[in-house]
Amino acid sequence: MKSSKCTLSFFGAAGTVTGSKTLVTFNGKRVLIDCGLFQGLKALRTQNWQDFPIPPKEIDEVILTHAHLDHCGYLPKLVNQGFSGPIHCTQPTADLVKIILEDSAKIQEEESDRANRLGYTSHAEAKPLYTLQDVQNVLPLLVGHEYSEWVLINPTFKFQLHTAGHILGSAMIEMEVGEKTIVFSGDLGTSEPLLLTPPKHLKRANLLVLESTYGDRLHPETPAYDDVKIAVLSAAKKNGTLIIPTFAVERAQEIIYLLTLLKANGDIPDLPVFLDSPMGINATKVFLKYPSWHAIGEKRCQDMCNGIHLIKDAAHSRSVQADDSPKIVLAGSGMITGGRVLHYLYKHISNPESTLLLAGFQAAGTRGRQIQEGANEIKFFGTWHPVRMEVFQTASLSAHADQADLIDWTAQFDKHLTKVLLNHGEPMASHTLALQIQDKLGISAEVAQPNTIYNLESN
Repeated sequence: MKSSKCTLSFFGAAGTVTGSKTLVTFNGKRVLIDCGLFQGLKALRTQNWQDFPIPPKEIDEVILTHAHLDHCGYLPKLVNQGFSGPIHCTQPTADLVKIILEDSAKIQEEESDRANRLGYTSHAEAKPLYTLQDVQNVLPLLVGHEYSEWVLINPTFKFQLHTAGHILGSAMIEMEVGEKTIVFSGDLGTSEPLLLTPPKHLKRANLLVLESTYGDRLHPETPAYDDVKIAVLSAAKKNGTLIIPTFAVERAQEIIYLLTLLKANGDIPDLPVFLDSPMGINATKVFLKYPSWHAIGEKRCQDMCNGIHLIKDAAHSRSVQADDSPKIVLAGSGMITGGRVLHYLYKHISNPESTLLLAGFQAAGTRGRQIQEGANEIKFFGTWHPVRMEVFQTASLSAHADQADLIDWTAQFDKHLTKVLLNHGEPMASHTLALQIQDKLGISAEVAQPNTIYNLESN
């Protein structure tokens, strides 16, 4: 076979946990692994407005590991700038991408309109990064696949997807380039996901591109069940409102599942639970549509949905926001970067009788991270708001593998694995995990650098 060179370039999620984009070039083909939006710090977010590092029309295909915004949220821009090839993913991911991108575009359009009307934009005119029409141009390009289905890019370049246990439909990528194998972990779930099956164990890879979100820490041993219970009981004791900023995919369903169990076991009072997230409602419908893709089955999934109030329109949302009676509200976004949760916080954030439960990873630069780190006030809707509500958090619901999970999963590979490139992590997390992999597994590991070309020789 003619010798050829495979190269990897990281255009995002290198030195940070957001904006995942990795370009693989081999045998005349350019394939982009994930196409995520930068979130969090302004220095990262401004990159969403910059020209893509290469002309998008020169990219042949895209492969998505899953539907979170930091992995798929740049697709409308990519297509708008000239990409027209297939976007490969699992079928549940295709369904969720539609929901998540439409919600993202809607929020951007609404926030731009609000900033222009109220005059708190620093620009002559606030504009969305992309529109709902841009999203519609993406959808025909989505191609759904089953797990373990080989997909040919050309005769010497192919891939298959395997369960990653992160969110519904999430996948790791096993890619063959000539006679070499690259595995992209995507975002890995824990060894014991609440609603999904664990990440698949693979044996062979010459190069592993591994996420490192929790590369420097272990998840707490306290079950998420107990963390949620404590927050609910505290809110109930004050006859106040418990607000849970919620990621619409997986986290909303996990919390609903836990609240259902807590009520069934008599461990919390029967407070009304509201899911104020059109995206979360639609994502729950995807769970019902694909019962074989998760571990709880159709009946239990339906049962857990029967005990919550679904808020679908703005009028209903405003009435729940105005209601002072004790309740539990799940609303997006999970890192408090936008969405309906801000309207609840507008009323409750300065009220000591109200309670906030942070139930997921909070990226640097987000309002959720500011509150997590004890900020006295946060800014939204153009003004500063004192933080006086009681704040709880749980890390036990993380959809990401922790350091022990990542090392155990990496240890499964045989002697052919000689190199690990770490991405999707803040610097301390990535560098710590690199040292752990080298010391404990004896495998060369380094942190991927942005816009750097990495070579993999392929025979």
